[in-house]
Amino acid sequence: MRALAFTALLLATACGAPAPHLGPDAPRPNAAAPDLRPEREAPGDEVREGEALTIERVFASPSLSGPAPRGLRFSPDGSRISFLRPRQDDRTVLDLWAMDAADGRTYRLVDARALAPQERALSEAEIQFRERARISETGVVSYDWDSEGRAILVPLDGDLFHVDVETGEARRLTDTPEFETDARISPDGRHVSFIREQNLWVHDLETGQERALTTEGEGAVSWGVAEFVAQEEMRRMTGYWWSPDGARIAVVRLDETPVDIIPRFGVTADGVTVTDQRYPRAGRPNALVTLWVIDVATGARRPVYLGEETDIYLARVHWSRDSARIWIQRQNRAQTGLDILSADAASGRSRTILRERADTWINLSDDFITLEDGGFLWTSERSGFRHIYHVSADGQARALTGGDWMVTSLAGLSEDGETVYFEGWRETPLERHLYAVSFEGGEPQAITQGQGRWSTVMGRGGEAFIGTWSDPDTPPQVGLYAIDGSRIAWIEENALDEGHPYHPHIGAHVSPEFGTLTAADGQTELHWSMLRPDHCTAQNPCPVIVQVYGGPLVQTVHRGWTNPRDQLFAAHGYILFKLDNRGSSNRGHAFEAALHRRMGIVEAADQIAGLDYLQGLDFVDSDRIGLWGWSYGGYMALMTTLQAPGRFAAAVSGAPVTDWALYDTHYTERYMGTPQDNAEDYEAGSVFAHLDGYRTPTLIIHGMADDNVTFDNSTRLFAALQERGERFDMMTYPGERHGIRPPPLQVHLWRTIFGYFEREMPASADDAP
Repeated sequence: MRALAFTALLLATACGAPAPHLGPDAPRPNAAAPDLRPEREAPGDEVREGEALTIERVFASPSLSGPAPRGLRFSPDGSRISFLRPRQDDRTVLDLWAMDAADGRTYRLVDARALAPQERALSEAEIQFRERARISETGVVSYDWDSEGRAILVPLDGDLFHVDVETGEARRLTDTPEFETDARISPDGRHVSFIREQNLWVHDLETGQERALTTEGEGAVSWGVAEFVAQEEMRRMTGYWWSPDGARIAVVRLDETPVDIIPRFGVTADGVTVTDQRYPRAGRPNALVTLWVIDVATGARRPVYLGEETDIYLARVHWSRDSARIWIQRQNRAQTGLDILSADAASGRSRTILRERADTWINLSDDFITLEDGGFLWTSERSGFRHIYHVSADGQARALTGGDWMVTSLAGLSEDGETVYFEGWRETPLERHLYAVSFEGGEPQAITQGQGRWSTVMGRGGEAFIGTWSDPDTPPQVGLYAIDGSRIAWIEENALDEGHPYHPHIGAHVSPEFGTLTAADGQTELHWSMLRPDHCTAQNPCPVIVQVYGGPLVQTVHRGWTNPRDQLFAAHGYILFKLDNRGSSNRGHAFEAALHRRMGIVEAADQIAGLDYLQGLDFVDSDRIGLWGWSYGGYMALMTTLQAPGRFAAAVSGAPVTDWALYDTHYTERYMGTPQDNAEDYEAGSVFAHLDGYRTPTLIIHGMADDNVTFDNSTRLFAALQERGERFDMMTYPGERHGIRPPPLQVHLWRTIFGYFEREMPASADDAP
């Protein structure tokens, strides 16, 4: 019996009998938490009381969502569960915690402030990496277990610490003025690898000696680093991969010489810096990426053959279990083709074993589980919905699942290889559950039940899993579960009792309503959600703020925890409405591909259909409907109001793309092709083509050091509106990038947003201008 199963048994004994299987009629997993979903009160009924939320409290510490763990993992020996947790006194600082699987005891493994009381300023490379990874916290933001579960590697303060999990002793491995990034422990436990100054290094844990495996990294050339579009758009955050035996490393050599240099002005309160950023705009050259295999002992290296075409994307790299082969996912520049290459690790010779093709584009995923038979499990949207396939060593693909529903991710494989676990939905895209299906295929069986959304981390061998669950009225709750879905122990119950940060606001909590409406094509069903304050009735119609994202790869309407920030709209007297238009995620590829080569048109038409729906509701003041969004949502706030002149009372556009020719290659060309081959649709998808429809008072917000949606997207719009004599408002944030991160600035941002809406479309009709 594996260690994981044994410790699960110990936990069941130590913590009492396991919870019953969560069948359809079973109580919700948070049965101890208060029910926040009362029936809507009729006029004249007693109004629920609770402390109203303020902007200052939403962005203060501790987090109103409670101490929700993140970065959850099983230790390799199954004896512990590790996770990151924000500090009570400062939600922006993370510490590393663990739960002992033998007795359920939870304790802090690494206190970030004890190891680094005054963290030094981040390097530019680390700032960019965290921006790409959407990491806004400091302290312990990542960690890596050794293969035996005895030690953890923690990057902190720009250096690396090796922590003994039994004693808690932390040994500092590096102490340099340079930052060590992307660090991990080799599978054989002998080395720590990391990137320093654009080169790949290894540190021998026994001798303490370190060696540079590459030395040519400088200027536009880097080793082991993922390029901008790989991090931002492909979700590939690394440029090197250890073989399972620890003898070799597959390493990317990155040459950004062909990429245009876009001067980025970092305007701060103290002055201006100019960064020459390598930014590949749509239709312009990409970086040159090659793959090499380095022998760790000798330093010898050999190139891996990726094909004659060099204008490609290296999407994913995987090692076979026996360390003899490498599987490479290679994507063509147009992203209409994805090939899986099988390469010999010793010679670098490769052959294509699987080809995926699409008329629109192919979405990438991280789903790839190697098998003893020399093949692998992976997922594909070739049927129109993402499903699981067994691919043999010679490239023959056999479907394990199928139907008009979505597998969202592979979760794991049972130790006997007979059961495959995955996350996804079958009944409604608003929920997400864990399922099991036979390796031979067949009808999937749900492991988690009830309403809400689950995310899981499967233990090795599939004997237990870490499950995080929430619903609109219950913040994330994390438990250790047996594979039949019964709860063994809480890792973080996060119950909404008197000690919970959100408890004082329960009485003022507004539960969302869900529904559907018909898209602008007259046939497609779209999902919406609405936060409606109790006072909004036919006798007292209220203003609405529509929150939009609208772009691919994102779903905003679901039955997960309602972000306390969303509750601010109700606290300010507004109804909050969200609609997932065609083009958004988790409804199948055809639903998403509706925006192919016409971004900003289909999505805006659906949002206007949502506006029509709202204006037909008797509890909505049809003259006071606003629109706001950030990033793609900022683009949508502009494109929708411009194509519905004067129909919205006000709009807020944050960090918007205004012309797709200004955005990056991998994202933009996936949906639009290049400006050279699709000039007409680039023009139609540009904000500037629709400025004749500018009627809605608009606030435009942008970070002045944004390295994703560069600041010139907004400055060009400022200039165009000024030339036309149009009135608009703007707010810029010196030194801030694509996200406005520091809590004081978040408070300022949201005061600005609500202040603008309250000026243009007050929550009280009596205050309307």
